[in-house]
Amino acid sequence: MPHEEEARLRGDTRVPRPVRGRPSISLSHASDDTEVMLSLDDNGLASIVFGHYDQNLAHIERRLGVMANANGNHVVIKGPVDATDKARRVVETLYDRVRSGSTISLGDIDGAIQEIALQGNLFPAEAKPDRLPSFEQIVTRKRGGVRARNVAQDSYIRILQRHELVIAEGPAGTGKTWLAVGHAVALLEQGIVERLVLSRPAVEAGERLGFLPGDLRDKVDPYLRPVYDALYDFMEARHVERGLSTGMIEIAPLAFMRGRTLTKAAVLLDEAQNCTTMQMKMFLTRLGEGSRMIVTGDPSQIDLPPGQQSGLVQAVSILKGVEGIGHVVFREGDVVRHDLVRRIVHAYETAAAPTPQGTRP
Repeated sequence: MPHEEEARLRGDTRVPRPVRGRPSISLSHASDDTEVMLSLDDNGLASIVFGHYDQNLAHIERRLGVMANANGNHVVIKGPVDATDKARRVVETLYDRVRSGSTISLGDIDGAIQEIALQGNLFPAEAKPDRLPSFEQIVTRKRGGVRARNVAQDSYIRILQRHELVIAEGPAGTGKTWLAVGHAVALLEQGIVERLVLSRPAVEAGERLGFLPGDLRDKVDPYLRPVYDALYDFMEARHVERGLSTGMIEIAPLAFMRGRTLTKAAVLLDEAQNCTTMQMKMFLTRLGEGSRMIVTGDPSQIDLPPGQQSGLVQAVSILKGVEGIGHVVFREGDVVRHDLVRRIVHAYETAAAPTPQGTRP
């Protein structure tokens, strides 16, 4: 009689059931809590999943309210049944990603937790299909697959894939610009577009950049540094520099877009909340055949002079429901940059919220 069958007849539920290429699992129950033991078949990959000094496991503990103790390539997870099951699936998901060559950050762990929570909401335990839906990802040569970290980012990537013009608005740290640049780079590498055009209004200089030293790129660089950072995240530095020198990647202030027709290009307008209404209309009508356009901005950080309406806010209102235009709204809870950033955004939104008449904020 096989060892596992003998153990089952004795009532021993802690005998691992190895599955080739997957973590093996053991279960035991005590009162309202449960205990799961996972055995990962590769010690090196297990250490990556667990993190330096088990920091990844500690993050899972905080997020899901469980206890996770690692020993070699084994991890024992204890806690409420639902939370323990989610933690087990998170570890398995991370292990699969590491096996495929991906790296893991704390943000990736948060994304895996949200993805698994969504799967649980879509499919009750007794009706789960063999293959569960997963968050969409952007694939580039340098980064490989970059997967959405929450439902809003998943919706954003799907809308980017389906629409020629996408407007994304929301607070800082939600990944609006970063994912937009990644999508644009993916389009370029796939041959769907032939060049990237990156623009941003230079409100602080009143669009008059002539007083700054250097050529046009030197004048605009300070305003487009976040876009540059994203470019270097998704492309090798030598490819970025070559693209800039050949014109395959073009950096242009918004004022220089007037009169152009952009064909076979991925066009990104960042910090669009600082566009005037006329600038926004001018920019949107630059869209040419075979092009994709992405507009990102944060309506809560408008730097225009008092009394001047933001072109982004007006465009969202006017273009609502227009066929072929995708619109994504990120909220405070979608911030992925850092936990503290999420709390800062929440504090500012709370302070800006109207208070009942007769009460003090």
